[in-house]
Amino acid sequence: MDESLLQIRTVGELRRAGYQVKPVRIEMRDNLLAMLRNKERLMPGILGYDDSVIPEIENGVLAGHHMVFLGERGQAKSRIIRSLAALLDEYVPAIRGCEINDNPLAPICKECRRKALEAGDDLEIEWITRERRYAEKLATPDVSIADLIGEIDPIKVAEGRYLADEETIHYGLIPRTNRGIFAINELPDLTEKVQVGLFNLMEEKDVQIKGYKIRLPVDLVLVASANPEDYTSRGRIITPLKDRFDVQIRTHYPKTIEDEIAIMEQEATYPPPAGMEVRVPQFIKDIMAQITFEARGSNEINQTSGVSVRVTINNFESLISNAEKRAVRNGETEVVPRLSDLHSVYASTAGKIEMEYAGEEKKEEELIERLINRAVLKVFDKLVKVDDLKEIVAYFDQGWGVEVSDTAPVDEYIEAVRSIPGMKAAVSRLGPAESPALMASTVEMILEGLHLHQKLNKERRGGRFAYHA
Repeated sequence: MDESLLQIRTVGELRRAGYQVKPVRIEMRDNLLAMLRNKERLMPGILGYDDSVIPEIENGVLAGHHMVFLGERGQAKSRIIRSLAALLDEYVPAIRGCEINDNPLAPICKECRRKALEAGDDLEIEWITRERRYAEKLATPDVSIADLIGEIDPIKVAEGRYLADEETIHYGLIPRTNRGIFAINELPDLTEKVQVGLFNLMEEKDVQIKGYKIRLPVDLVLVASANPEDYTSRGRIITPLKDRFDVQIRTHYPKTIEDEIAIMEQEATYPPPAGMEVRVPQFIKDIMAQITFEARGSNEINQTSGVSVRVTINNFESLISNAEKRAVRNGETEVVPRLSDLHSVYASTAGKIEMEYAGEEKKEEELIERLINRAVLKVFDKLVKVDDLKEIVAYFDQGWGVEVSDTAPVDEYIEAVRSIPGMKAAVSRLGPAESPALMASTVEMILEGLHLHQKLNKERRGGRFAYHA
């Protein structure tokens, strides 16, 4: 955009500059086409959707469609919707002081039309940012027509205006987002009355408030999100409103472990500890992602509700937190998670999964333990063959044992690597372990893998675990 335009302050100057106000759909379309020509990536922070959801969004924007996104929780629906605001122009002109961002060259509200007649080319304008032209509302049963569309303002009536006068309206969120994008999250939670008001606005450009019909041709793109079950199966959304959405886009969870890990690493917020370095072995990241994949495939978990990517993210953060406590207490400079830290993910998993058959809390813990064990076993089998660890198994068969815990210093593990035949070679198979802390994490992975393959026994001794023949 030519920055000299931002100096324009009246409608007359805007006309003389030859500025053309675009409908919001054309504005978004033009900006998307420019991105495609320049080979820029739409929504760079959204991962795993390049071959599925993103192309459908591009088609919807180019066609100027109202869009509804269907998906279970934790599929980035809200982030995608908010990212659409980046397709709006950075600045557009509006009549100064107008509540509904009125087009200076073609105002639609009664007050602005009157001002335009009175001031002519001297009518003042302002340049509004794209942030002011995006709004969203979380749908709940108590959301009313007044919230979204508007209501008679009793103060304006008390000032002497007639009740039927359009200028007595206090506009709701949708008119205030005129010439922009309005988003509704969890659309089926709106009452039928409000849904009727929405589709009437989308199709007929009518606003009906307290029995007074007002023609208000607002220029906006309406975007919504919903859970597929609520949108398609339970009859919680009226058919005419479904018909007004031009395109229905289905989101999904990451299809690969690699995508799940990439999202986990991008979204995990963890303040770097002062004077310490966080290092996470790849197999630990794989296990974090695999736990979530196991949950999504479990018939013991309600899949209609879904298993959010936030499970992976929060589990990762909990695991690092537990490792940091150990490093601080033991005076170590590296924060490296181990399998003995996995108990910390129980709390961050339990609140995000819904069991198919609700029962005792203990059953939920047992389910999480099974998910963890299956995840560890799958990752272990990808990296190591049990037959390559016969030396280690033979050592334990001689009556030796090893204890591990989430509080043990790394020095204890170095001794295990030195004393157990074949352990050093096994550690090297799981990736680089160039530091004692990384080596300790790898040792635990080998011991746990052997246990899950029933080559070693494992028993709890207070806060420690003992592996033996």
